[in-house]
Amino acid sequence: MFEYDMTLTGTVISDTRKIARGLRQGDVILLKALVEQYQYRLVRYLIYLLGRRDEVDDLVQETWLRVLERGSSYDGRSRFEPWLFTVARNLAFDRMRKRREISLDSNDDTEQNVVDLSPISDAPSPFALAARTEDAQRLAHALQSLPPIFREALVLRFQEDLSLQEMAAVMGAPVTTVASRIYRALATMREQFDGENHEN
Repeated sequence: MFEYDMTLTGTVISDTRKIARGLRQGDVILLKALVEQYQYRLVRYLIYLLGRRDEVDDLVQETWLRVLERGSSYDGRSRFEPWLFTVARNLAFDRMRKRREISLDSNDDTEQNVVDLSPISDAPSPFALAARTEDAQRLAHALQSLPPIFREALVLRFQEDLSLQEMAAVMGAPVTTVASRIYRALATMREQFDGENHEN
């Protein structure tokens, strides 16, 4: 994993042109600051995307290496986050394809193409561990039970605050498909909560 100077703590880099220029030049100081700024969000995104914690550290490291190797492809015309999440997403899918687990980049939203990516062990998931209240636990459980393409849509929209256009770029899908995934995910979660409320 990349190590970085803790004196960079609190540095927030928002100038996309500066990021693009620094990545083209292989600026290690800039990369360290980007790692510090985005590491937590990148880990969180991959955990939610995969629905499990194993392999996330390796994928995060691979993502930053890819950013360093192919940083010149970031043009600075849009925010850095969607580009970073796209790099991470592509690496995650490549790994899953090699294992023949799933193809998540399909624009087909039918659940027949979705394989359950639940944690292999019976230990509490990252979602359950992160939950501190009963409602948060219910929300985490409902989110984890969603197919990955719907879980990703909710995380990118509500956790990472990406616009529909940015999400479309990350997910490689039309804006209408992205909006449909958000709607279907929210409807599924609402049904789960309504079902629990009727049982109580």
